[in-house]
Amino acid sequence: MRPAVFLDRDGTIIEDEGYLADASRIRLVPGALEALRTFRDRGMLLVVISNQSGIPRGLITPEQHAEVDARVKEILAAEGVPLHSAYYCAHLPNAGCVCRKPKPGMIEQAAREHAIDVARSFMIGDKMSDVAAGRAAGCTTALLGKGKDASDDDANPHHRGDTWTALLSSMETHWKS
Repeated sequence: MRPAVFLDRDGTIIEDEGYLADASRIRLVPGALEALRTFRDRGMLLVVISNQSGIPRGLITPEQHAEVDARVKEILAAEGVPLHSAYYCAHLPNAGCVCRKPKPGMIEQAAREHAIDVARSFMIGDKMSDVAAGRAAGCTTALLGKGKDASDDDANPHHRGDTWTALLSSMETHWKS
């Protein structure tokens, strides 16, 4: 079984544009490519885990979502860091599904389908719901930024950094132990 880095997409790999419907507006988060290369060089699979409630809200169409997804994959592959897989939850927050973060359903599905060792894996995102999903699945967690949906009673991530450079520096201590 291999380790993976589970990554939220919007606000972690690409800039969070709200409900992104236009693939031409994709901009990578500064430092994301270098971080993905670091993970790749450590032999980790790169797997996107992302809530996409804009689809059932009618803010983006499934076709627009597919175009954005394809373009993100194309950009990353051209930079030498292809995604191994991507999982999206297209349910509303109150739908009661098992896949929507902070539930670990997408991580668990990816682990089953790709023989991923979650105990040796990371979940990285810009929201505390990303951290909660990673913790629930048994991953080491990392928060990029302040945690857009943070509250005082949220569990702390294992690692945090306001930038990718700072986050990777924090994670280096994990790799050295």
